[in-house]
Amino acid sequence: MTKAVASLTEPGGAALAARVGIATGLVVVGELIGEGEARERAVIGETPNLAARLQDLANPSDVVIAESTRRLLGEAFTYRDLGTVPLKGFPELVQAWLVIGEGAAESRFEARHGLATTALVGRNEELALLLDRWERAKEREGQIVLLGGEAGIGKSRLVRALRDQVARVPHTPLSHFCSPFHTNTALYPVVGLLERAAAIRREDASDEQLDKLEAMLALGADDVHESAPVLADLLAIPTGERYPPLALSPHQKKERTFQALLEQIQGLAARQPVLAVYEDVHWADPTMLEFLDRLVDEVQRLPILMIVTFRPEFIPRWTGHGHVTALFLSRLGRRQGAAVVDRITGGKTLPQEVLEQILAKTDGVPLFVEELTKAVVESGLLKDHGSRYELIGPLPPLAIPTTLQDSLMARLDRLAPVKEVAQIAACIGREFGHDLLRLVTALDEHALQHALNDLLAAELIFRRGVPPNVGYSFKHALVQDIAHESLLKSKRQQIHARIAAALEQHYPARAEAEPETIALHLTEGGLAGKAVDYWLRAGRIAAGRSANLEAITHLTRGLEALRSNPQGPERDRQELALQTAIGGPLIAIHGYTAPQLGTAFSRAHALCYELDDTGALFSTLSGKFIFHFVRGDFAAMQSLVAEAQRAAERTSDTALELAVHRLAALTAMHAGEFLTARSEFETILSRYQPEAHRPPPVHYVHDPKASALPYLAIVLWVLGYPEQAQRTSRAASQYAMELNQTNLTAHVQVYGGAATAELMGDVAAVKAHAESIIDLADQNSLNYWRESGLILRGWAMAQEGNVEGGLALMRLSLNERNRLGASWYQVRYLWMLAATYLHLGDHDNGVAALAEAKVLAARSDEHMWEAELACIDGELHRIRGAPADEVEGCLQTALKVAQSQSAKSFELRAAMSLARLWHDQGRIADARCLLGSVYGWFTEGFETPDLRSAKALMEELSRS
Repeated sequence: MTKAVASLTEPGGAALAARVGIATGLVVVGELIGEGEARERAVIGETPNLAARLQDLANPSDVVIAESTRRLLGEAFTYRDLGTVPLKGFPELVQAWLVIGEGAAESRFEARHGLATTALVGRNEELALLLDRWERAKEREGQIVLLGGEAGIGKSRLVRALRDQVARVPHTPLSHFCSPFHTNTALYPVVGLLERAAAIRREDASDEQLDKLEAMLALGADDVHESAPVLADLLAIPTGERYPPLALSPHQKKERTFQALLEQIQGLAARQPVLAVYEDVHWADPTMLEFLDRLVDEVQRLPILMIVTFRPEFIPRWTGHGHVTALFLSRLGRRQGAAVVDRITGGKTLPQEVLEQILAKTDGVPLFVEELTKAVVESGLLKDHGSRYELIGPLPPLAIPTTLQDSLMARLDRLAPVKEVAQIAACIGREFGHDLLRLVTALDEHALQHALNDLLAAELIFRRGVPPNVGYSFKHALVQDIAHESLLKSKRQQIHARIAAALEQHYPARAEAEPETIALHLTEGGLAGKAVDYWLRAGRIAAGRSANLEAITHLTRGLEALRSNPQGPERDRQELALQTAIGGPLIAIHGYTAPQLGTAFSRAHALCYELDDTGALFSTLSGKFIFHFVRGDFAAMQSLVAEAQRAAERTSDTALELAVHRLAALTAMHAGEFLTARSEFETILSRYQPEAHRPPPVHYVHDPKASALPYLAIVLWVLGYPEQAQRTSRAASQYAMELNQTNLTAHVQVYGGAATAELMGDVAAVKAHAESIIDLADQNSLNYWRESGLILRGWAMAQEGNVEGGLALMRLSLNERNRLGASWYQVRYLWMLAATYLHLGDHDNGVAALAEAKVLAARSDEHMWEAELACIDGELHRIRGAPADEVEGCLQTALKVAQSQSAKSFELRAAMSLARLWHDQGRIADARCLLGSVYGWFTEGFETPDLRSAKALMEELSRS
């Protein structure tokens, strides 16, 4: 065009010139405007604006194009890079290209979206591998294939080919489909499989749903009464009087659910081989991934072939197992692409130029080949001559859509009224039921069925089931995405709002089981304020199942949605409920020091006073205190204890009174006031009544008894009662088992188990606790507790001889804990590091670790380990060869601090160190007198390492 214009002149003889700007992207095309030859359709959007600005940038006779256009053209032209330029109306710099001329190579299209289900071509080797793994699986050598590849590459079609190959062999197929709309719905693919396998309909009566579930479970189990109640709970099926209510904590419920699902798979596999497929795992919810972790271990002992499909952005974590094979699909070659085209056309030959453009633009991605070929066949550009197609006229440059989105949109547009049905269905989800679609559309039953038949004929959707249980699914997620995104925002909001209303009115059971689905549609429908209560309900359900990541997502979306509600008491009450509910999941995932946790506690704390909500004050005060306690903010701790005392006196609330004792005990521990801490903890235990004081399992506040027992074990040891400490430690573990709450169990294992064992020098016990803590953390994403477990593991490794590996692990985990802002117990962990260096005779590293501990203790005003730090300071001075008076000064400080704190175990350690120093100086009588008086105080624990060492040292002193 620019060359043609340049050859023209205006009547006066002056040369003419044109300049062109091109951008490619979505636009909104409106109604005809203007009159006569000036009539045109208004084109609105960022793309025409960008093209106009690029035209302004161009010089006369230049063609300037956008980056989006440049990518589509590939090497069809040659270009000059104009760099990134500022354009009016665009907040960021824009990449621009000047077109110089035509290139020698044809354009190549880069696939960006989709998952293919095309005719199987060029996958013989991959199919042979799957069949080989199937044969191994049938011989009870369970196999897993991780099938990865970019969107549209043919993963689903390869799985379908395998299913076709093994169809005649007796086996049980299990198909699971992950969904981008349900990435935070716990075990969504499993729920879908169970409902399909049992033919459960939400409109069925509860007893009928339960009957169907039991009948389905009987296929894999002789006795379904163990698994039916917990799986009915997962499916939100009321059990009535058939089964008693599940009296389970969230962690117990999740574990029982996993156990029931695994037992069902095992039962099915005992009858005949199982082909279990998990598709689109890049969209799996966190709980689903956790279940797959368990299943991967089980499969190798069963006749099961498990296939997991995913896109490259997902990094599978199961590649280290011997029974796992990773298989990644590559693109098709030119000959294979032509074979796909041939199958789509039914063997009819396309004109060569059409075939060449298809192959050039699809770049070996099977889905792109299939969709582009169908678009061309349906475009009206070709005439069917029986065995071949011929072009009706010249092939226009834009006759073939240049992206898959163009291809699918062009097909949707040609289907006219059917397009609207596809768009509405896309708003419902990847899978949609006939009845819900009928409620949302304005079409009558006849017109709706006609539209669905057209979509089926166009192979945009698939149908499953028979009336009245008819369901549909989009052929691919991309088809749904494109239909959904093609709607204008206002229209899309209206549809989502109608879907939410239909679900609320006609599907109450689904609203109860999947409140996040209603919440999502309300949010997308511009009714975010109305979605708040559904997000809250979804978050609580997820937290109740220990699906903490999903719970955080739901509750966070609820807080975001809350912004659209008018300010006032009702909004404040909703926010308080959300902030209170999110505490537990945040602690479980991020630990007690996460900034977002502090924000939630602080906001909930303020709302309690604004709303005068005494009941919520108990939990918010405790939660806010723990946040500051773990971060070592002593002033904030003291302030909150005083506030809690005032609130307890004002309300006479016994639960709040127990919370006051708990906060006061922890504050006393931090300050090294061990007698006070013991008194406060024992007061809790004497007044604790489970029926009145045990908080809900999803609450972020520790059960008072479960908090008191592990810390009391530490305090009792410090005060010189090792046997009482051991008994209290065992009681803490037993109580944690009774409650079976994941985060609380980790807390008890770290402090009541591992920490108490470390103080008493029991390396084997520390090691066992450390491994349990790490396993529990890995299974439940308890990142905060995992770091403590790793420090304890490293310490045990060093004590058992792997000093280098143990020290490295301790240092790494200490750094990570420090990064998280964790101050509580960090001083003790640093002491353990320094003590390990001391035993190695490594003065420099020992002093560095000790210095870090001192700085942290001073910054947080913590005195709990003051005697221990002074004692090891003296020992490190001693191995360096420091003057005796410097060494003795440190040890005397340790002795005096321990005595002032009534910390008899610390006093004994300081006395032993001082006695050894005096022994070496010839002050035998002084050493014997000092150690004898401290040792003589003890009445128990004489078989613990410290007391045995003290006794041996006394005997040595007696012989001197």
